[in-house]
Amino acid sequence: MAPTDSDTDDDDGDRTESDEHGRTVREERSLSPMRRTIANRLQDSYRNAVHVTASREVDAEALFRATETANDRLEADVSLVDVALAALSATLADHPAFNATFEDGTHRTYEEHNVGVAVDIEAGLVTPVLRDVGSKSLAEIATERRRLTETVQSGEYTMDDLRGGTFTVTNLGALGVDSFTPVINPPEVAILGIGRTRERTRRGDDGLEFRREVTYDLSFDHRIVDGADAARFLGTLADYTEGAERFAPDG
Repeated sequence: MAPTDSDTDDDDGDRTESDEHGRTVREERSLSPMRRTIANRLQDSYRNAVHVTASREVDAEALFRATETANDRLEADVSLVDVALAALSATLADHPAFNATFEDGTHRTYEEHNVGVAVDIEAGLVTPVLRDVGSKSLAEIATERRRLTETVQSGEYTMDDLRGGTFTVTNLGALGVDSFTPVINPPEVAILGIGRTRERTRRGDDGLEFRREVTYDLSFDHRIVDGADAARFLGTLADYTEGAERFAPDG
């Protein structure tokens, strides 16, 4: 029996089609302008940079203590990420080669730590820039990061909010991801991924104990810095993370 229109059309009049392999096409859509821009930038990043990722698991107990202390003593709403940003800025001061861009064959390092903090919105991933992190107190970092996040989520950001970054942080730990390979945001030379905190069993003075750990994933452009440089960077970041009380009030 020949098919009728109701057999081949959906309620909106769109015809169901199959490809050459017999697969039924559920939907076809073009990329949005933002998604196309993201795709092009990621493609350019992989085409133009030599990506390598190094990872390190770090004791996070001091991060939690510093966050709790800050929230007790400050009016700002401080998160683990804010304390991690303070630790990152201190690390960038010790390893300036990572606080940098690479364009036209030139490796440029910068005095300011302008850290792009990735924010997930419906249209795609946006990285507003938290400027001059090294000059800010923990309360200022928390307040400004939250303001930038809310500005992006409300769609009220401008291109100026996204420009001038020297390093980027992306946090998938909040979504339950343990570890991942972040993609460098060109023309920057490195990006730090933050995984979720997990409890690990360790042998302590009084036997086994549970301690929380966080995974840092550092992707870097191997043309500019080497694996040993990345290892030292992560080692410094681990030291600042494990001594994170210094970033809290009276720390």
